[in-house]
Amino acid sequence: MTILDIRTPALYGKGHIPGATNAPFNLWAISNKELSLELPPDKAVQDLLQKSGIDGSSLVVVVNKCDTDFDKADAMRVALTCLIAGVKNVAVLDGGYNKWIKDKKNVSSDAADVSPSAKAATVNRSMLASKEYVLSRIGKSAIVDARTAEDYFGISSKPGHIKSAVNLPAPWAYAKDGAFLKEEELKAIAAGVIGTNKSKEIITYCQVGGYASTWWFLLTQVLGYQNVRIYDGSMEEWLKDPNAPVSTYSWH
Repeated sequence: MTILDIRTPALYGKGHIPGATNAPFNLWAISNKELSLELPPDKAVQDLLQKSGIDGSSLVVVVNKCDTDFDKADAMRVALTCLIAGVKNVAVLDGGYNKWIKDKKNVSSDAADVSPSAKAATVNRSMLASKEYVLSRIGKSAIVDARTAEDYFGISSKPGHIKSAVNLPAPWAYAKDGAFLKEEELKAIAAGVIGTNKSKEIITYCQVGGYASTWWFLLTQVLGYQNVRIYDGSMEEWLKDPNAPVSTYSWH
């Protein structure tokens, strides 16, 4: 098992789960002139996994701090990236490093001795949705906006949501202590918004791709939905197109 600590090197150095390897979050996403928090090129992801001792058959547990909703989303984003990169068995530590410390479990300040993996995993980007694809699925697939209700509704600085999208805020997936809600609660929340048909197509998005990763991971890896894509460009890309339809002050 590979325990993948995605906190900063400074925080990792102060203490981490014994045996955990450090691969900070900033290595798992790239920004360019157009978009932020995008998936790196295939080769970059493969190299990062190999350097971390991970191949397609590895069991990976992603660990982050849980101080903010964005911290929690970052862990889910890395888990998503590992799955896209061909790692078959990926988990996220419930409650993160915060709960590990709260539960008074062992910590270490010794850097892990990592042996690079010999074989790169095979990247599969089929679960990604492009802007053009999302446009073609309006009114046909369940398009899920994972941002807060204020952003979705259009009363914050964000101008509404993709036409026909429903709202399933990522922060709803967590209890106050940063741990996930119980599976039955997550199941009920998801069913209440998108229904119980596990084969229907679902497309998650948010502002830049973080919150959307939370529900993508939970829907596919925990709740058994079988046809879920993530729109990585999300609203950041959508709003660059003046012809992309946006709904404001509407719950659908």
